[in-house]
Order: sequence, then structure tokens, then C-alpha cells
Amino acid sequence: MPMRIWRDTIVCSPTNPYGLKCKFVDEGEYIPCHWVPSENYQGFFHVLHGGIQATLIDEIASWAIFSHEKTAGVTTEMQVKYRRPVRTDQGEIWLRAKVTEVARRLVTAHVELFNEKNELATEADVVYMIYPEEVARKKLDWPGAEAFYKPVEEEE
Repeated sequence: MPMRIWRDTIVCSPTNPYGLKCKFVDEGEYIPCHWVPSENYQGFFHVLHGGIQATLIDEIASWAIFSHEKTAGVTTEMQVKYRRPVRTDQGEIWLRAKVTEVARRLVTAHVELFNEKNELATEADVVYMIYPEEVARKKLDWPGAEAFYKPVEEEE
């Protein structure tokens, strides 16, 4: 099921002029995202900057945790392994995330990022500290999990 964006964020907002404009889909176990990088995000010539990869990883992990735990939180740890280059000039890449561990308020998501050749290029384990929903609503202005699943035509 397609998931809605939340505000004018750097990764998923379609209206943020500096944003990545990613779209996420809830497929049950995994949250995938397909994205076409541009030269604006290169580090070395035609290679996607590692910080942009980490940003994508952090974001999709949060969406997996929103979907799985029905609340929000903050990233506390991210272990990233860069295995292969990701090109910015050869088309679509994709990534996916799934929750792998829940230990009280700490939730771990595993993320895999595949390059334009569909090779596993980068992977990470992201640990989130989640809040009870009522605290997330107050501290993070969390709109509730249901806000992510409204049909697009209901958006204002």
C-alpha cells in the first residue's frame, strides 16, 4: 500500500525543492523505495555520496518502524556498510527496510540498498528509540500511524 508523506521533509516531500522526493510502499514485511539519483547528489564523479545513502537508509528505516510499531521515535545508532559504488548516472536504485528486533523501546531495522545493477551496495542496521504514541504526538508532533495510510486523494 502506498504511504503518504509527512510534512515538508528532506527525503519524501514532493514539494521540498532540495528534497529527494522518495515514495515508500508498505508491502508487509518490507518497506521498499525506488529512486533515481541525480548528479546533484554525487560525491566522487557519478558516485552517490555516502551521506546521501545514509540519509536514505535512516529515512526508510524510520518508515519501517512507523509501520511496524505504529509510533515514532528517533535514531540512536546506525551501522552502515558500504560494499559497492552506487552510480548517479545510470538510472534507478532501490532500497528496502524491515524491522528485525524489538527490545522494549529500542527497535532495530535492517536496510539494504541496491545499486543500478541490482547489486547489494550498502546495508545498515538502524536502532530507533520509540516513544509511546501519546508521547510521540506531543514531542514529535506525530500524526498517528493512520495518517500514513490515507488515500492520496484525501490529502489537502
